[in-house]
Amino acid sequence: MEQIHFRIHRFDGKKKWIQTYSLPYEKGKTVLWALTKIKDELDPTLNFTSACRHAICGSCGVKVNGNSFLSCKTSLDEIMETFNTTTLTFEPLGNFEVIRDLVIDWEPKVEKMKKVKPWLLADEKVQKENGFKQSEAEFQRISSPTDCVLCGICASECQQLSVNDGQYFEPFIFNKAYRFLVDSRDNQPKEHLRPVLENDLWKCLHCMQCVTQCPKGIDLTDEVAFLREETMKMGEMNNQGARHAYAFFNDVKKKGRLNEMTLPIKTDGLVKTAKTKIPFAYRMVTKGKINPFHFPKEVQGIEGVRKIYKHVLEQEAKS
Repeated sequence: MEQIHFRIHRFDGKKKWIQTYSLPYEKGKTVLWALTKIKDELDPTLNFTSACRHAICGSCGVKVNGNSFLSCKTSLDEIMETFNTTTLTFEPLGNFEVIRDLVIDWEPKVEKMKKVKPWLLADEKVQKENGFKQSEAEFQRISSPTDCVLCGICASECQQLSVNDGQYFEPFIFNKAYRFLVDSRDNQPKEHLRPVLENDLWKCLHCMQCVTQCPKGIDLTDEVAFLREETMKMGEMNNQGARHAYAFFNDVKKKGRLNEMTLPIKTDGLVKTAKTKIPFAYRMVTKGKINPFHFPKEVQGIEGVRKIYKHVLEQEAKS
């Protein structure tokens, strides 16, 4: 009978090692089935978390062959087909402190999440008068972000978190800020917005890994883009992210393409660019990657580009 081999990262609080287990193949089973069977029949010391088994509680996140999944809804057959192997490596979710084996520590993340005030900040007078009735359209705006089960998979996949200094927010925290920002019953948007701006909102790389792996299909990068737009509407323009966005916006509107030589100056200013970017730019020039004497001309059809800009701005003014 075909065997599936599981290489599981173990941790006892002090020592780390990889332990291998083997189980007979059974069709139609999940990753959580394998973990449970190993614990019940092979090694009762193995530690992992799970509860509902229906992708509702979010407690059973785990990395399999370097990718993050909810183990209760992830098919072993699909995993083996995807990676074309019967040897699977299980690890705890990334960008979390590990308590033991596959068990991670959520407490620091929850403390960070409190900064965005993930609850309704409402006008009590309005609440008493109206009871906060919502239209179907208003409800739909919060429907998808409310589906978040705090499984941590988006955080595990986030490349920015893996290199940040601890300040950058996890994607699910941005989601919480967005969820209450767009709630028609909430009337204190700055209380949700200012913390995300202060915690590196503009550092999101839009790599889409959080969206790709989210078991609930939440469009986290669209939410980040919305949060950025709202901070600019709030008047927060004097930051690197906003300046960079408007440098793109204005270059494309003017010429239909970017001016890569002036982009850093528009983003960081002349002094900072001179201090931090010139050595890198010099290497680019010597390697023939950029031409400092190239000044981009208007692209063919620039009038069409400007019409698109005008149309979008008119539509935004109406909404």
